Amino acid sequence: MKIRSIDVIQVESDRPMWRPIICRIFTDEGIHGDGEAALAYGIAAPAAFGMIRDLAKKLIGLDPMDNEVIWDRLYKETFWGQNGGPVVFAGISALDVALWDIKGKALKLPLYKLLGGKRRESLRCYASQLQFGWDEEPKMNFTAEELALTSQKAVAEGYDAIKIDFFMYDKNRRPHDPAERTCLLSPYFVNQIKEKVAAVRDAVGPNVDIIMENHSFTDANSAVQIGRAVQEYNIFYFEEPNTPNPKTAKYISERLEMPIASGERIYSRWQYAPYFEQASLQVIQPDIGNCGGITETKKICDLAYIYDVSVQIHVCASPLLTAVSLHLESVIPNFVIHEHHVNNLHDYNRKLCIYDYQPVNGRYTIPELPGIGNEFSEYALTHGEKVTVK
Repeated sequence: MKIRSIDVIQVESDRPMWRPIICRIFTDEGIHGDGEAALAYGIAAPAAFGMIRDLAKKLIGLDPMDNEVIWDRLYKETFWGQNGGPVVFAGISALDVALWDIKGKALKLPLYKLLGGKRRESLRCYASQLQFGWDEEPKMNFTAEELALTSQKAVAEGYDAIKIDFFMYDKNRRPHDPAERTCLLSPYFVNQIKEKVAAVRDAVGPNVDIIMENHSFTDANSAVQIGRAVQEYNIFYFEEPNTPNPKTAKYISERLEMPIASGERIYSRWQYAPYFEQASLQVIQPDIGNCGGITETKKICDLAYIYDVSVQIHVCASPLLTAVSLHLESVIPNFVIHEHHVNNLHDYNRKLCIYDYQPVNGRYTIPELPGIGNEFSEYALTHGEKVTVK
């Protein structure tokens, strides 16, 4: 089997701030595979589109079953691959995911079988990013009362874990000035965060886990301030408390009585290694769509297992990467919980794939179809800018 051509598409979604970058690899035996770069949000999507297009040229004529050989070629023979950042690794990721999809379809096996077999039939998941609401339409939650009500809604649907960014806005519905967040904080700021966390804990009770998201808004000192202020509310883990850095992560984790998590902005096993060696993180959150694909993420998870570090795959993309993540999380021994992002409730995202996997009572089952178990829809494949590499 040989790779014949590759379509790369910058999808034009119904939401301007959501710009999925996807690809489809075609073979000379009629089997195709789909992949995605998990940079739909932020400002890097067009760069990922160009990166996949450039990398795709190196795959034409190769055997898609040789994913390890191809991965090393993309890493070693592209100059910017080595020690690369999100754009390079998102490009590698999209192509790697599509190759695994082809392999599974060719062998008529679901991805989890190719990765060694699933250890669990269903996965616990959490309702993610409740500051954006928990409905079919986006809705911002600013106040403690709004966050509490939205949290109760998610719990009523069967979730026993939730994640909220308590840091984005103040109680007057304005974004916090970045200058307020990257230094030692005033009591006004700290008490606002504590008020929101306390309201949510009171609303959901003691048997629901709360993940405190931060999106790296604070620095190490202010992260410790906030962490200490809310420790009494039993935080499941504190996500991205500051700009990802193994030394400052270690500083934070040594001063708080809660696990520290990070990973959506850490790329490849080489970048993860210092965190493991220094015991800087207790939970890692690699994104299969931007840290090197299935091939690389599995290696990262195996390295984490050596150091007793738990894994929650970061999932903020189309339903395609949801399916991929479920496969890998069902296989690894150090899985802790699956992220069910609020974007998965919104039509602009759900219609990108032919299958819309959703959890039931806070738990996901694993796709059983050959390969990934999902494909891009006709809408995704025909709405947007497309280039074909031959």
